[in-house]
Amino acid sequence: MPDSYREGSFGLGAGKLRTVFTIVLPSAMPGILSGVILATGRIVGETAALIYTASTVAAIPQSVFNSTRTLAVHMYMLSNEGLHVGETYGTAVVLLFLVLAINGLSSFVAGKLAKGN
Repeated sequence: MPDSYREGSFGLGAGKLRTVFTIVLPSAMPGILSGVILATGRIVGETAALIYTASTVAAIPQSVFNSTRTLAVHMYMLSNEGLHVGETYGTAVVLLFLVLAINGLSSFVAGKLAKGN
């Protein structure tokens, strides 16, 4: 965003808060939303940190403190064993559809937010 937008807003008497919400934020929205979409995809695919924090128990947790396994970790563990190739592919397809759905939803919300401003 060019500095002249901000300077023009200040020159017309707008305050800092109004300048941020009416000038800076709408023009920065596409970059912010692109970062959110990319971060969501990276979060879903993260495995190394989750192996140590959520563990590798293939069960639905009964409480917040029980061990569990995310889809990315589940796919990694199944492919590591080499015995359940079909289940590994099935997990990959489910994970792929979830990532596509989350990215589609993020793009839809980004479009709505961009049109609203």
